[in-house]
Amino acid sequence: MGNPLVETDSLSYTYADEGSSPVAALHDVNAVISEKSYVALIGPNGSGKSTLAKCLNGLLLPTSGTVRVAGMDTRDASQQLAIRATIAMAFQNPDNQFVATTVEEEVAFGPENLGVPHPELRERVRIALQATDLLKRSGDSPRMLSAGEKARLAVAGLLAMRPRCLVLDESTAMLDPVSRASLGDLLGRLHDDGLAIVLITHYMEEAAKAEQVLVLHEGHLLLQGSPLEVFAQGDILRSIGLAPPPALAISHGLQRRGASIKPALTADDLVGTVLSIQETSRV
Repeated sequence: MGNPLVETDSLSYTYADEGSSPVAALHDVNAVISEKSYVALIGPNGSGKSTLAKCLNGLLLPTSGTVRVAGMDTRDASQQLAIRATIAMAFQNPDNQFVATTVEEEVAFGPENLGVPHPELRERVRIALQATDLLKRSGDSPRMLSAGEKARLAVAGLLAMRPRCLVLDESTAMLDPVSRASLGDLLGRLHDDGLAIVLITHYMEEAAKAEQVLVLHEGHLLLQGSPLEVFAQGDILRSIGLAPPPALAISHGLQRRGASIKPALTADDLVGTVLSIQETSRV
C-alpha cells in the first residue's frame, strides 16, 4: 500500500432533516484509502455505503469525527475545491449528471469551469475520450449513448479534472454484463496508470478484483482487508445478506473433496488453477 490519501477517524454521520427524526447512517468509521489503491466498498442496502462515499470528498460533512483528504480536513471550507479536485465522484445514474449537449462539451464542462486554458482543455478532453473509448462519439448527444457508454462518459468527465481518486457509487448497477465488464476493465487500466479507485458495488465478483474490501453494515465498518481475507469470513457475510464470490465457493468445494487447489476469487482465477492441475496430472 502507498501513502494515505483519505483517512477517516471515528467518522459518524446523522441525517437530521427538519421535521423528521434523525437517522444515524455512519458510526465511528475508521478507514484508510491509500494512494493508487483499488478499494471495493460493499454492504447490504441501507448500510451507509453512499453516505460514506459522499463524506470522502466533502459532499457530506461529518456529524462527528474527521475525514482528511491528502491531509485536508473536509470541514475546512477553504479546502473544498482542492478536495473535490482530488476526489472525483460518479453516481449510479449518469443521466442525472449530464449538463451539455455533446459528449465533447460534457467532458470539457468541469475543467472549463476551473479556468483551464483552451489548448490544455482540448488536450484533456481528447485524452479522457480516448481513455474511455468515446473519441468517435465526441459530437453526439450524451442522451444518444448506450448505458455502458454513458457510464464511461461520466468517468471521462472526471478524468478531465485530473483527480487522484475516482469514487464510483454503484456505477455498474444498471449495466448489462458486457457493459459492466467493459467498465471494470476501464477501471482496472486507470488503476494500473496510478489512479486510486473506490468502487461501491453489489457484485462480489467486482469486489474480488480490488486490493482492499470494506464491508459496511448498519453504518458500522464490519470487515476490512484483502478480498481473500474478507471473503474468507463467509458466515459473517451471509449473516448480513452477502455471499462470497461463486468462484471462491467452488474452489472451497473442490478443496473439501480433496483437490489440491488454492482459493480462487474470480472465474478466470478458478479456470487457470483447474487447468494447471490438469496439466500437472498429465506430466
